[in-house]
Amino acid sequence: MAEDLPSQPVQADTTKDSSAPAEGYDKKLVISGPCYVLQDEDISCFRDIKPGAPHHYLVVPTKHVGNCKSLNKEHVPLVKQMVDVGKDVLQKNNVTDLADVRFGFHWPPFCSVSHLHLHVLAPVSQMGFMSRLFYRLNSYWFVAADQLIELLSSKGETN
Repeated sequence: MAEDLPSQPVQADTTKDSSAPAEGYDKKLVISGPCYVLQDEDISCFRDIKPGAPHHYLVVPTKHVGNCKSLNKEHVPLVKQMVDVGKDVLQKNNVTDLADVRFGFHWPPFCSVSHLHLHVLAPVSQMGFMSRLFYRLNSYWFVAADQLIELLSSKGETN
């Protein structure tokens, strides 16, 4: 499915203009260097630059997709695929207790980036106070991936 990228640091390509955003991406999502954990045609996964847990990854679709409020029923397979990629990355990093993980999205207007991105955090039991607040399940600002899937599944084709 996806190509695993080296876990050891690699040199960033400095011949490209890293200030120019990739097609469809917000400037804040331009990633360089050894951050990528996994990447394929549809999905990329990389470490969060401000981790809220010992394992904190962001899973993003390659093609631009707005925030989770812009999604509809057609996006359920994409969200499920993003969760599956997050689980794969955790398992490849020896996180086996999937009961102690959190998969979710920041709910607008509490998004720092206007590109859909799934937060994958583990172990939740080791998250600090502020991280527990920022990634609080089913709050006004953060929605669990399974709750979003349920919401989208019950939603019509509008939006």
